[in-house]
Amino acid sequence: MARKIIVIGSGAAGMTAASTARSSSKDSIIDVFTEDGHVSYSPCAIPFVIEGKIKDFGSIVMHTPEWYGKERNIAVHIRTKITSVDVDAKKVTASDGTKHDYDSLILATGGNVLFPPIEGTKLPGVYPVRFISDGKAILDALPNVKSAVVVGAGVIGLEMAVALRKAGKDVTVVEMFKQTIPRIFDEDMAKMVQDHCESLGIKFLMGDPCGSIGGDGKVEKVVVGGKDVPCQMVIMATGVRANLELPNLMGLDIGALGAVRVSATMQPYRKGRLLKDVYIAGDVVMCESSVAPGPTMSQLGSSAVRQGRVAGLNAAGDYAIHPGVASPFISAIGDIQVGGAGLSKGLAEYYGIKVVEGKARGSTRARYYPGGKPLIVKVLADASNGKIIGGQVVAEEDVNGRINWLSAVITKGVTVGEFLSDMENAYCPPTSMVRDTVFDAMEDLKSKL
Repeated sequence: MARKIIVIGSGAAGMTAASTARSSSKDSIIDVFTEDGHVSYSPCAIPFVIEGKIKDFGSIVMHTPEWYGKERNIAVHIRTKITSVDVDAKKVTASDGTKHDYDSLILATGGNVLFPPIEGTKLPGVYPVRFISDGKAILDALPNVKSAVVVGAGVIGLEMAVALRKAGKDVTVVEMFKQTIPRIFDEDMAKMVQDHCESLGIKFLMGDPCGSIGGDGKVEKVVVGGKDVPCQMVIMATGVRANLELPNLMGLDIGALGAVRVSATMQPYRKGRLLKDVYIAGDVVMCESSVAPGPTMSQLGSSAVRQGRVAGLNAAGDYAIHPGVASPFISAIGDIQVGGAGLSKGLAEYYGIKVVEGKARGSTRARYYPGGKPLIVKVLADASNGKIIGGQVVAEEDVNGRINWLSAVITKGVTVGEFLSDMENAYCPPTSMVRDTVFDAMEDLKSKL
């Protein structure tokens, strides 16, 4: 009898899981249920549609439900919420009252934007940046907006600030921490990002949370540090928290970081025991760090795809495990790219790791080749053993490859000495210096160990 696989969620984790399960098991019956009206798109693209770098929201939808049905024999049920899961009977109930049996269940319910518990978050003019519907609502409202406030100076917040500024709006970013990209970027690298945004005309209020949002029937101001900031739009870029509605109903074990605790096979626990035939992936899970022993969150599209693949294989009767994560990230903010992997100095100290850091400045191209851009690389090592535990890069081009390189050596536990003796970089005058700036940063780090 054909295996019945149900996937709840249509984001990167859910659709990867469904497609992987189909590749592994040609005769399985696969159904995907999602509350969203669109599937297979990246929320990370929303700021770039608003900025105008991407033509429209239709362009960021990779595949439609009809495509999945025709090309992959996967039934996608949009605007359909799963309201309950009976893990003993192996049955789910949908919002239309229908019940569906399963042999394997994959939860990929993602996360929700966390609105701070302040007055005014429900006023018209307050927007999260999570779904295509959010992006469309923001675009529709922009003609009537002169000033906007972005709450949160993480990468999505900064991308949105740039998009709104490029649309001609007066933009203020409010951040409760004293730096941009808090927790995952170091203060010195974050300062360069803030300086660039300020050069574009974006204002910053740092070190104070948004106290409240005010207005008579619509947004008219935010209050920060006791001061009013007039605005007609507020973008809440305050981070994502795991969507625990179904996990809580199912009695799944929730970890210390507020997400579902899973094994390496992406199976959740219930009362300390693995739950058979249930798999979970994406923003809703707490995974293992590959840098420091212990749990971490990796709410990135790339992590969701890796986890979804493991969940899909196991749900189809195959076997796969998900290793620890170095959580490499990259963002295009205005005219610069910023990226990082592994631990920041602050996170390393949180884990009790004494850090040694190295830093270097160079060029993205050979010094004599026209058009080279400044390149700043920072690397971090564990002072006790010299292992590389973190890396951060700021440049106007070509950050991605360097972050991927650093992510690989961080994941494999390479030491600074091993990097300098064993690694090499590709070279061509239009693409790099003959000895990449990453090596210079490692030399600086070695001199301080």
